[in-house]
Amino acid sequence: MDKIKWGILGTANIARWATIPGIKLAKNAELYAIAGRSLEKAKSFAGEYGFEKYYGSYEEILQDKDVQAIYIPLPNGLHKKWVIEALKAKKHVLCEKPLALNAADAEEMFKCAKENGVNLMEAYAYLHSPYIKSLKDDVNSGIIGPVDFIDTAFVTQGYKEDIRLYKDLGGGAFYDLGCYCSTMILSLIDSDVVSVKATAEFTDKGVDEMTTGFARFANGARASFNVGMIFGQESNSRFDRLYIHGTKGCIKSDVEYNQAGDLSYTIFTGGKSIERKIQVPQNYSLEIEQLGRCILSGEKPFVSPEFSIKNSKFLDAVFKEIGY
Repeated sequence: MDKIKWGILGTANIARWATIPGIKLAKNAELYAIAGRSLEKAKSFAGEYGFEKYYGSYEEILQDKDVQAIYIPLPNGLHKKWVIEALKAKKHVLCEKPLALNAADAEEMFKCAKENGVNLMEAYAYLHSPYIKSLKDDVNSGIIGPVDFIDTAFVTQGYKEDIRLYKDLGGGAFYDLGCYCSTMILSLIDSDVVSVKATAEFTDKGVDEMTTGFARFANGARASFNVGMIFGQESNSRFDRLYIHGTKGCIKSDVEYNQAGDLSYTIFTGGKSIERKIQVPQNYSLEIEQLGRCILSGEKPFVSPEFSIKNSKFLDAVFKEIGY
């Protein structure tokens, strides 16, 4: 199988613990080049992880003709600029979630990808998981009947110092965590959003540290979400929840978002419970391989432009509600 030469634009932590291991595991990918804000940092990263090339600026890596695909893990507020720069350089792009700060920017970015004949995919690694596929298959099978309510939560620790604390970088709980809840909801309810209600608590830096809300869909389904960066700063506390209620039963999952390994959820229907057990590989390798197939054989991005734009509009509605 041909291999795509990947470049990484930035030396973020998520590249360290998630995407670089994912590229190394992917069968159709090659870890090729890294760019940092300084040559020294890029060189250190290259030595640590085995990149063939390293660059001291983001512009330089985009000029490398051997780089076929670029992964962008920069702060949210920098996504639009560098995604468009990479697309204009004819690079396929995988950009960390959330892709854009609003739906208008997302539409502009996908338009640029189309004009330059390259793929742009938003990096929701968890959506590539066989765990999520199994959930969706059970929902679509009708085993719990049509979905009428979903409740999901993603709450983590607070931060002493982090890019998520700054508004100009696109920080805050809903940008960072709420996009997991919104994409999960939109993946499981196949209907248009009719209304969104939300409220939030803000830090002194102007970003939301806790956001909770409710959405209603055209088919009558409802969904609630809770996200926050509120737990003790000295801990690694985390709380994830997913509850899918249908007219004939429900599905309960306490598995954390984006996990690998032996995972399970429980279906309650007809007076009995059914446990599903799914073996899940590293999700980041799955999304790297999927975009690789898009590049090599014309497969459609699993996280489609239409889905990303629909999710961006959901986020816009929440931010309008909370006054961010």
